[in-house]
Amino acid sequence: MRDVAIIEAPSVLGLRPTGVEELPRALLDAGLADGLGAAPAGRVEPGPYDPERDPESGVLNPAGIADHAVRLADAVGAVLDDGRFPVVLGGDCSILLGNLLALRRRGRHGLLFLDGHTDFYQPEADPVGEVASMELALATGRGPAVLADLEGLGPLVRDEDVVALGFRDQAEMAVFGVQPLPEELHAFDLDRVRELGAGEAARRAVEALTGDGGGAGYWVHLDVDVLDDAVMPAVDHRLDGGLSWEELETVLRTALSGAGAVGLDVTIFNPRLDPDGSIAARLTECLLRGFATQA
Repeated sequence: MRDVAIIEAPSVLGLRPTGVEELPRALLDAGLADGLGAAPAGRVEPGPYDPERDPESGVLNPAGIADHAVRLADAVGAVLDDGRFPVVLGGDCSILLGNLLALRRRGRHGLLFLDGHTDFYQPEADPVGEVASMELALATGRGPAVLADLEGLGPLVRDEDVVALGFRDQAEMAVFGVQPLPEELHAFDLDRVRELGAGEAARRAVEALTGDGGGAGYWVHLDVDVLDDAVMPAVDHRLDGGLSWEELETVLRTALSGAGAVGLDVTIFNPRLDPDGSIAARLTECLLRGFATQA
């Protein structure tokens, strides 16, 4: 079992204050820390939420997100320096920037991006300017410099060091004119995952992230809307289809079983849409199974 430390990062600066900020407490109350034998490693609070779109960058809360990213990177870095495995509980997907900044300060790393959406919007394509719809684009250096070039270290991750797995939003991307994923990025959409099987898709993803020149490990980003909407309705941007619980557990076990993974974040789950706590309990079970030593 990994030596896990849990960081709470309940930011909604890249989305809206609708409930995802309650994710850390819901999963901790469901027994995640106890199940992982994890130590607490602090809570990185976001600054105030501004609902007005920034006219210069075209996104919501750019300065606040940049500030939160730097402070979150400090917290993640402290856990890494202690030789522990950070698990960061969001919040919305903009927290990915802070997690990757912590790694970028230390050199070249990869990213396993598990999300029902590609989150590759450019500001002019996003109807409201939510960074939670464009964090992968920003992490790969595309977008306003205030977020795409944090500390002058952008891009935080190279295109060829990213695997996007499980996305199914191609139709939405076409409607809104979203920029295409770069050819160098390894893309396994939901259909491809189903064609290969979850285990084989995950094995190939890890192989792509750990092959020659693959850097010093990879971060695992989990947006829970990668799950089938039928079993994970507690998200704000719902989309039909998705992975089953069992498929996600297989992907996580494969990704976390070796030495390559250096950290994990969990985002977008909205406890207000789970009034009896049953989805939080199942999500916690899924994560614990993902950390199981048997791959």
